[in-house]
Amino acid sequence: MPGKLNVVVAGAGRVGFETVQRLRGYGHDVTVVESDGDRCDRVADEYVATVVRGDASDPDVLEQAGVDDADVVAALTGDSGVNLAVCVIAREFQQGVRTVCRIDSPGQERYGEFVDAVVFPERAGGRAAANQVLAGGVETLADVTGELDIMEIRVAEGAPAANRQLSEVRFPAGTLVISDHDGERIARPDTTLTPGRRYVVAVEPDVADEVVNLLRG
Repeated sequence: MPGKLNVVVAGAGRVGFETVQRLRGYGHDVTVVESDGDRCDRVADEYVATVVRGDASDPDVLEQAGVDDADVVAALTGDSGVNLAVCVIAREFQQGVRTVCRIDSPGQERYGEFVDAVVFPERAGGRAAANQVLAGGVETLADVTGELDIMEIRVAEGAPAANRQLSEVRFPAGTLVISDHDGERIARPDTTLTPGRRYVVAVEPDVADEVVNLLRG
C-alpha cells in the first residue's frame, strides 16, 4: 500500500464515485472534477472529496483542482476522448504525475501508450458476473494484462487431472498452475491435484476451456 496520495479524479459518475469512495476509505486525499451539478452535490453530501465543478478537459479547471500538485490523476468520465485529454493535460502540468484513463471499449487499449494505465470497467463487471454464473468451481480473480486471466479452480471428482501430479498432466501451452491447494505454497511438479481443493492457475484465453475441462471434467 503506497503512502497517502493526493488524487484528482475526473468524473463522478458510477465508476468515478465508487473509485472516490474507495480511495477515501484507504485514507487518500481526493479532489473530484465534475460538470454535472447533481453529481457534485452527491459527492459534497457524502463528504468524500473536495469538489470542483467544471469541464475536466479545461486546463484552467484542472489547475483549480490542483493537478500540478497531484500524485495521480484518474480520468473516469464516460467519454474516453475526454479522459485521454485530461491525462495528457495533466502531464503538461506535471510530468511525473501518474495518469489513469478509463476507456469504453477494448479497442481503445492503445491509449495505454499515452497514459500510465487504462481501465475498462465493463471487463471487471463481466468477470464478476461470470464468477457468479460459474459459482462453486471456477472463479476469475484478475486480468493481468487484458489477455491473461488468473483463475481459482476447484478440482472436481472424476476430472481428467484429478488425483494426478502436475508432472503427469499435459496442460496446454499458455497455462501455469501457480499455487498448491488452497494457496498454501507455490505449485511444484509433484503437486497432486486433489479433488475438492482449489488451485490458482494463470491461463491465456484461448486455452481456458481446455484447462477448465482438465480440472473440472
